[in-house]
Formats: sequence, structure tokens, C-alpha cells
Amino acid sequence: MVTTDTTDTAAAWLYVADPSLNAAGQRLGRELAAAGVAVLPKPPGELGVVLFAAWDAPTTALLAQLSARATVLAICCAPSPPSRGSAWEALDAGAADCLHWPGGAGDAAQVTARLRRWRAVARLMASDTVRDCLVGDSPAWRALVRSVVEVAAFTQSPVLITGETGTGKEQIAQLIHRLGGARGELILLDCATLSPELSGSEFFGHERGAFTGAAAARDGAFALADGGILFLDEVGELPPSMQAQLLRVIQERQYKRVGSNTWQPTRFRLVCATNRDLEADVASGAFRADLYYRIAGWRCRPPALRERPGDILQLVDHFLRQLAGGEPPRLDPAVREYLLTRGYPGNVRDLRQTVARIWHRHCGPGPVTIGDVPPDERLHGARAWPDAAFAAVVGHAVDLGVSLSHISQAAADAAIQLVLAQEQGNNQRAAARLGITDRALQLRRKAAAREPD
Repeated sequence: MVTTDTTDTAAAWLYVADPSLNAAGQRLGRELAAAGVAVLPKPPGELGVVLFAAWDAPTTALLAQLSARATVLAICCAPSPPSRGSAWEALDAGAADCLHWPGGAGDAAQVTARLRRWRAVARLMASDTVRDCLVGDSPAWRALVRSVVEVAAFTQSPVLITGETGTGKEQIAQLIHRLGGARGELILLDCATLSPELSGSEFFGHERGAFTGAAAARDGAFALADGGILFLDEVGELPPSMQAQLLRVIQERQYKRVGSNTWQPTRFRLVCATNRDLEADVASGAFRADLYYRIAGWRCRPPALRERPGDILQLVDHFLRQLAGGEPPRLDPAVREYLLTRGYPGNVRDLRQTVARIWHRHCGPGPVTIGDVPPDERLHGARAWPDAAFAAVVGHAVDLGVSLSHISQAAADAAIQLVLAQEQGNNQRAAARLGITDRALQLRRKAAAREPD
């Protein structure tokens, strides 16, 4: 059973960035301990609190460094509150929230509540329920998963999922159902396949004899989703007349079957998905504004696969495990390179189909080899690297004024973290893939884990 208990004991490290705040840090540590929060002496750890005296460039760098490995609450102890721009900078640097405590005096309950909520979210994100449904560890994907977990487990808000085809919108709806504690089922209705003549029956149900061919009474989506979740896929395809009827049911929480005069109650959580730009459709009049604001209580957009290339191999391993029914064969380096450089216009669905085609050609023991790639999908000539995506990332860093040495170090650190994750923490295999010695990788890992200066 998935739990969302926020009273569970949390553990967090407390980092005081300025010696003048040592007394405030000690006081906060005592108050957190009294509230049942285990205070760790220093990073690393999944939760942390940073006290700092002034907002400046070193503080930004410190938050970015600490937030790379933890969920961090930043507390500014300057006499005057940070400017609006500085507060946003704290979030951009990676902090989960920013509080202002003049001189270090504040309410520890603010900290305790946040740490417990964040711990509950982190535990859900690490659960098999979530990780088996939404696969990936890239920053963009982790941010999406965190948002989905928060809205699913801690609210009953309607959710609008936008984004390209094949990015996992249905998987998100399924996870919302699993985490939300609904007693009823998840009912999926694809609005793109509804015929105008039968859409009323699909939503409302009908009585026997309500129309030609209605030989028996039938429940519609509103009845089936009572107590559960109604997932409307491709909601942007609903005709205007059906939009008006859906809005009325959402507002009044009751409906009539086609051919009936009796009102039926229904309570469901509404989750909608679309690959259309609904805001543009509202502006053009193709989609009702009042319905849009009803269904978009919480919005999330799963990133396209090209926006999270670091997740490709993890997704490949996930799909191979499903196909193999257990431990999958390893990939030949050429196959790994092929999967990383191939384009996926259909996003994760496209990747899954590609992996399935390769798997069904593979036979016997040993690794998946380049000959398992279907002939019509083989690359003729190697793709260039560094590619445009890499150049864009470096260009962004240059535009931000990041030094060459920092860019190099960040790239090396990212490569180490990604390969270690892919190799389940095996130092020897990771070092071999990175082309460095086992000892060199150990030294780099120790340096990265040191406490910030």
C-alpha cells in the first residue's frame, strides 16, 4: 500500500554558510530535534537546510552544489528580505524553497512541515509503484515525476496532461490513480475515437430503447468512473456540444442517462490529456474557456524524449526486462550507440517499439548485437558527435558566464553520475566505460562527496 504519511520522522542536514549564524543554526537544530527531525551534522543526505547571511554569487554557487544531491530549503537571514529576483535565483539554483528569517529568527515549524512533506514525496518517488511506471532519472524527468506525485498523493485536483504523442500521458494518469487512493476504477475514454452519434451514450449511458440498437440499458463513463478517475485522452477533440455537457456534469456532479428523466449522482477525479495547444484553441474559440479552467486545475507536461536523452538506456533496460521476463542480455557497444543516436519522433512509444523489434530478432545467449537491428533501421555512416544538443548545452553555459574549467568539471561529473547509475554503482564497470582507471574514478567520487568549503 502506498503511504503519504507526512508525520514520519525525517532526517536532514543543517549547513550554516556564515559563522555569524552559528548560534541561529544551533537553535534551529535543537528545535528540529525537539520536533522529531533527526539533524545530521553535514551533507550529503536527501534533505537539507542552508542558512546564509547574504544573497550573492557564492551563495548561488553553494545552493547549486548542495541541491544537486539533495532537496534543499534555503533560509536567508539578512535583515532585509531578498529581492524578488534573488528569491527566484534561489529556486533556479536548485533550492526547493526560500524563507526569510531576519537575523536567523524564525518558526521551526515552517522547516519541519516542509521537510516532512518532501520526505514523503521522496519516498513515493523511490517506490516501485512510481519507478516501475515512470522510468528515468534525468533532471527534467525527475521534476515531472515530483510534480505528478505531489498532485496525485496530496490533492484531488483535476489534472491536464499536455505534450507530444508518446511521452507517457496515459502512464501518468495510471500513476495518479494508484497514488490518489480512489476507491473506484480508472476509466479511459479516447475522445478522438468518439462518433458524434454515440458520444452521449459513451459519457452518459443509455436506457433500453433510447435509440435504434439500444437493446439493453448501459452505463456510461460518468457512472463507471464514480468514486474513481475519469481519464479523457485527447480531450481537445471533443466537439463543442459535448464540451458544454461535460462542463455541466463537472459543476453539478450529476447526469441523466440518454432516454431517462432520472438524475444520477457521480463523483470522480478528472484527468485529461492532449497533444493540442488548448490555450490557442481557447483563444480561437475551438475550446470553451470555462471548461479549460475546470480541467486545468493542475498542469503537467512530460518532456519529449529528445529533452531527456540521459534516460534512453534506462528505458531500454526497462523494456528489455519486460520482454525477457527477467534479467535482460547486455547491449553490444554498437547497439548502445545506435539506440543513443537514433531519432525518436514518436518519443518513448517509438523507443519501446524499436527495442521490441530488436529483441524479437535476437536469439541465443550473449549480448544483443548490431545484427539484431532490423535492416530497414540500420544507420549508414556514423552520426557526428559532439552533436547539436551538446553544443546547445555548452552554449547555454557560456551565455551564463560559466568558466571553461567549470564546464569541463560539470561535464565530467555528469558523465560519472550517469554511468554509475547505469551500472548500478559498480565502480569497475563504470570506469571501464569512461576510459579511466578504477582508482581514478574512486578519487573523483570522493572529491565530489566532500563537504563544500
